[in-house]
Amino acid sequence: SLSLTEVTVFIKRLRRKTDLSNMAKTMRTVLNSNSKVTVLRSDLHAVIDQGFLDVPGNLFQKKFRNPEEPQNDIELKCLNDLISLLAPSTDIRVLLNCMSSNLQAFVIQPSRSKEEFRTLASDFHLRWNFLLSAVSKAMTLSYADSFG
Repeated sequence: SLSLTEVTVFIKRLRRKTDLSNMAKTMRTVLNSNSKVTVLRSDLHAVIDQGFLDVPGNLFQKKFRNPEEPQNDIELKCLNDLISLLAPSTDIRVLLNCMSSNLQAFVIQPSRSKEEFRTLASDFHLRWNFLLSAVSKAMTLSYADSFG
């Protein structure tokens, strides 16, 4: 019989695949629309370039960024790379390959051991989620057209 752990892991994987499938369908709808892609790019650039992310307590503040922590820039670089590829009819695989290349360069290659990989991967995951939450919040607060 299956252990509870195996069942739980299976269910989590299934949920992730379902979430990814739904996200891919949504992205295809956006990428197939010239106007939606243009508005989304514009809103994302506004959020990043005009400092909407510079809110108190934000790891990504430009003014108070700690030069000792260059990893803060890794997530912004990944996001900017994705934004630069956003164009009508962009294949989702192009975006996934971009993210995969950046993860290879910033997380996988610099890892010299399993423990270091776990730490780098965990830190990246936390900061990436934080950045996406900050972008989402900033787009909501600025009533960005693309956010709906």
